[in-house]
Amino acid sequence: MIDGINVWKAIYETFLMVVISTSLAYLVGLPLGVILNITSKNGLKPNKIVNTILGVIVNFLRSIPCLILTVILIPLNRAIFQTASGKWYTMIIPLFFSSFAYVSRIVEQSLNEVDNGEIEAIKSMGASDFFIVRKVMLVETRSSLIIGVGVTLVNVIGYTSFAYNLGAGGLISQIWSYYSKHTANFTKQWLFWLLIILVVIFVQIFQEVSLFIAKKIDRRRKLQ
Repeated sequence: MIDGINVWKAIYETFLMVVISTSLAYLVGLPLGVILNITSKNGLKPNKIVNTILGVIVNFLRSIPCLILTVILIPLNRAIFQTASGKWYTMIIPLFFSSFAYVSRIVEQSLNEVDNGEIEAIKSMGASDFFIVRKVMLVETRSSLIIGVGVTLVNVIGYTSFAYNLGAGGLISQIWSYYSKHTANFTKQWLFWLLIILVVIFVQIFQEVSLFIAKKIDRRRKLQ
């Protein structure tokens, strides 16, 4: 612990908050994005009613700032975790609700990259819609989807700043906490800048890893 801050604890709290909430967001956002794509006007199974309803839900959730969602979801946090603040995991639910709608739009846009002519050609050969989605659309857009994961992870890191309001920890929360205790000379404190550098490192790691994996996948697809 340095000057009242456990840096290692802040690192793993940030990592767990971001990775767990993003994973849950993709469990919901990925299938939701697929449904939005296939029920769109030019999708495999156009369905205006379903697409409109899901679109309204997604847009509604995306329009609510994470801080407001954090407050609204306090009762749900209490019901699940028996507490609404003071622990890093109390941010998982707000982060999940703040990101899964965003994920669904990323997935929907990625799937739009698939050439309609290719889909029609495979469909004419008797392939089922499920096969086309699983073996064609998701496979063809793997690189784009992986990059989307990286973008989402970076966004969720930003959302963890609201952990300060719940006393839930994490690097960004600790940065604000440290600033509030050293308002007169915070720019001269090496620990303040160390925490910022650690956040930047997190962002760079998630971005570079996702880009590396996406390029590897794309290269293999081209070689095939």
